[in-house]
Amino acid sequence: MTSIIITKADGSSETFDPERLVVSLRRSGAGEHAAQRIAETITSTVMPGTSSKEIYTRAFSLLRKAARPVAARYSLRRALLELGPSGHPFEDFISHLYRAEGWQVETRKIIKGHCVAHEVDFYASHPGENTFMAAELKYHNDAGYKTDLKVALYVKSRFDDIFNCNPKIRSCPIDRGLLVTNTKFSSEAIAYAECSGVELLGWGYPVNNSLFMHMSRAKVYPITTLTGLSRAEKKLLIESGIIAVDEIVKNRRALDPLHLTPTRVGELLAEAEGLLELSNDQHDALYV
Repeated sequence: MTSIIITKADGSSETFDPERLVVSLRRSGAGEHAAQRIAETITSTVMPGTSSKEIYTRAFSLLRKAARPVAARYSLRRALLELGPSGHPFEDFISHLYRAEGWQVETRKIIKGHCVAHEVDFYASHPGENTFMAAELKYHNDAGYKTDLKVALYVKSRFDDIFNCNPKIRSCPIDRGLLVTNTKFSSEAIAYAECSGVELLGWGYPVNNSLFMHMSRAKVYPITTLTGLSRAEKKLLIESGIIAVDEIVKNRRALDPLHLTPTRVGELLAEAEGLLELSNDQHDALYV
């Protein structure tokens, strides 16, 4: 097969690899036969210059017809992008995720630093680990946008001021500082963070403990993941304070603001429960 060059979300180019697509589909929960069939169908339509977004859209459409929970899992990265346009729903989702992992969380908390007071997006403590953590969250609506070096530098300076407390006056309010994004980090941001000690959490970073892996282990996914909801319905649920799929599984009345028929409620709950029942194999939707 002749190599076909496609365009990634960040504008860079790479060679299209059907096997990578198969792996991504399988790790989302598709069976071997379905994954191969979908990959073959898509491969036959890929042309030079095709975008990774187009490949994702085609794969998602075919998956949705076969199994909605699998399609929902495949769409997780895109679902995070739908939480916007402001960053507050993302902050609420990250808080929900960490609470599911056993943390006690406060959002938009004022913490006094050595020089000035800082409002941190996320403050959490873990009684079992005796750990206190603050996080700066950077939300993007564009999958190709990367959190870059200047953001890492800014966050490091803020946390340094908080860490630089005078023990004669008070104890330091945090012992960990984290920079979180729903997309990716630039290579410079990663290099600086690894050198300076800034903790990062993004879609594919750290490699062995990424944001996707946190969601997968906790089985906490954004409400925007559900394929049976329209964009307007997702927006209404978020405005009503419903941010994650597990919330409607635990309490079906959370869907009341949508005024749905019993049939649609049943369909949504079936998709939600199916999504939560999928195995938590680590994966990344390679073509998105």
